[in-house]
Amino acid sequence: MAEVIRVSSLNRYVKARFEEDELLQDLALRGEIANFVHHRSGHLYFTLRDENASVKAVMFRQNAQRLSFELNEGMQVVVRCRVGLYEKTGSYQIYVTDLFPDGIGAVQMAFDQLKERLAQEGLFLQERKRPLPPVPKCVGVITSRDGAALQDILNVGGRRWPLAHLVLAPVNVQGEQAVPGMLSALAKLEAAGCCDVILIARGGGSREDLWEFNSEALARAVAKCPIPVVSAVGHEIDYTILDFVADLRAPTPSAAAELIFPDARDVRKKICRISEDIQINMHERLEICYNEKAECAQSWNAVTPQTICAVREAALEAKAPAFQNAMAAKLAHAAVRLQNAAALADGLSPYQVLARGYAMVRTEDGAPIRLEKLHAEQKVLLQDAHWQAKCQVLALEKQETECNEKSQDV
Repeated sequence: MAEVIRVSSLNRYVKARFEEDELLQDLALRGEIANFVHHRSGHLYFTLRDENASVKAVMFRQNAQRLSFELNEGMQVVVRCRVGLYEKTGSYQIYVTDLFPDGIGAVQMAFDQLKERLAQEGLFLQERKRPLPPVPKCVGVITSRDGAALQDILNVGGRRWPLAHLVLAPVNVQGEQAVPGMLSALAKLEAAGCCDVILIARGGGSREDLWEFNSEALARAVAKCPIPVVSAVGHEIDYTILDFVADLRAPTPSAAAELIFPDARDVRKKICRISEDIQINMHERLEICYNEKAECAQSWNAVTPQTICAVREAALEAKAPAFQNAMAAKLAHAAVRLQNAAALADGLSPYQVLARGYAMVRTEDGAPIRLEKLHAEQKVLLQDAHWQAKCQVLALEKQETECNEKSQDV
């Protein structure tokens, strides 16, 4: 009968046999990623499968950090790994040390993934790109001090617009220090606050030589920069992430300088045209002012005191008939009222009463007096409309009449 052993002993034995097999310790497998999990510890867990079989896989954090692209579900990959046994469960799995996309390079995949992610964030939108200043006073240049790109920029700038001031922020444009150096240079130019535009330039090279300009950190720094940024990396056929996020992309450093610096000859011609337009405009304005002045003078001469008096006199003459008619109507109305008032006053006059045969009693001094105020022996005057008699009161008697009023006989 076979020897009886523990399960843990079996798993330990099989694990040791796996580790002794050189073929199982350095394998290259092709397959599709499934059940992918990016653990918070940094380890990557997934299943590598083909159309007939599958195997569990793990890629520890120290190896996963070297990946330049992101793993996705369903991605076809080639992995370099070793086979091992997990003693606790008795299941074997592969431990991945390197991983490459199958059919497309890792570099290209990393470029495409970063480009897509930044585009989704809106960093490439045309509406966020700022226009370049038409006449820059100061241009910041981030490039190698010894590169041909700097000489091209200086030559074109000196020929087209020598009045511009250039501020060089020298950096390494290749290697591990390239990205940190460009980030530092961009921050310094931004903090200086003297640059109207910043140019990041590098001459031609292989795609690997230009890879530093695909840095996500550099792209985000350029997107946040308040100063317009122009990218001029490589040749016309070369595109980097920096080209997409910059405010303007130029195919070469020389072309970038052509776009940044205006041509002094064109500016001179434009100034001459503007000067001519100003002169023409001034002449037109002066002519308009002269014409307006002449019209004002004519109008002022036409408005003299004599003219004003004549105009007002004519207006009065035009209104005279209406005034006369109104005055005649008022006078006629007043005459009628006066006649009525005279007739009324004449009817109420005591002389009219006397003219009808009545007499008025007066005292000797001519003051009118009522009969009840008289006394015997008093001398009075009797007056009608035409005659006056001197009399003396003999007696005074009260007499009742039908009219309930008395009269006195003297």
